[in-house]
Amino acid sequence: MYDDILLPFDGSDGARAVLHHVAEIAGTEDATIHVLFVADTTRDSVTVIRGQPVDALVDHGESVVADAGQTLASLDVDFDTDVVQGNPAPEITDYADRHGHDLIVMPTHGRAGISRFLLGSVTEKVVRLSSVPVLTARMQPDEQLAFPYDDILVPTDGSPGAAPAVEHGLSLASALDATVHALSVVDTASLGFDVRSAVSAEAGEGAATDAVDDVAAQAESYGVGEVVRHLRRGNPVAEILDTVDGEDIDAVVMGTVGRRGTDRVLLGGVAEKTVRSAPVPVITVRRTE
Repeated sequence: MYDDILLPFDGSDGARAVLHHVAEIAGTEDATIHVLFVADTTRDSVTVIRGQPVDALVDHGESVVADAGQTLASLDVDFDTDVVQGNPAPEITDYADRHGHDLIVMPTHGRAGISRFLLGSVTEKVVRLSSVPVLTARMQPDEQLAFPYDDILVPTDGSPGAAPAVEHGLSLASALDATVHALSVVDTASLGFDVRSAVSAEAGEGAATDAVDDVAAQAESYGVGEVVRHLRRGNPVAEILDTVDGEDIDAVVMGTVGRRGTDRVLLGGVAEKTVRSAPVPVITVRRTE
């Protein structure tokens, strides 16, 4: 499933917790972890020591990735490290594209101060920009980092934008022999009380049913043994989080763009809110032209 995993890393507690989780993934998949520190060129980090100009962020980054390498070596995981300069979010996504990585793993919060580059806003920019799937973890007290994933939630609205995430979720479930939970939500927040709203709701119900049925039909070709269908009405983010809690979900795989209209589920805002709110890892997959 994964061969080369990119781990942007700043040495913070959240990043260290993700480091252990990605090591579990790499160990199961026999993948290589590429630890990356981005020295943020949008910040002034150059100082003079003994008459010589020194980039404090680059120097710090070398120490940070070396420390991560020691941890990964102790876990017997294949890895390499790199320190680059650039604007963090675009540099991370460009780096993954240049080197052919198949997954980016990031916490949603990093260390505050001179070395910060994994704050939520940067992670969300990576989620929006990356053509490579991005696994995010919030690193809050309620965060659950269990691997391998036994139950994987795949929210879908049946749109072309959701299709790559469905395929990715089914592939991951097949590799892990996991149960897939296919969820489609009719967004009732966008519906009013007139006749047109009733018609829209009925159409939304039909589209939601078709969406989860399509996931179940595709699952057979991926060798996924069990698919659980979930049809919900309400706020998409709230319904996703409720399903995570109620079904003991281990990970969410979802698209960043979906159908526009009254039955939308996977618009960018929903994906980003899920990334910020879900107590389990969220893998976002963007449709590329």
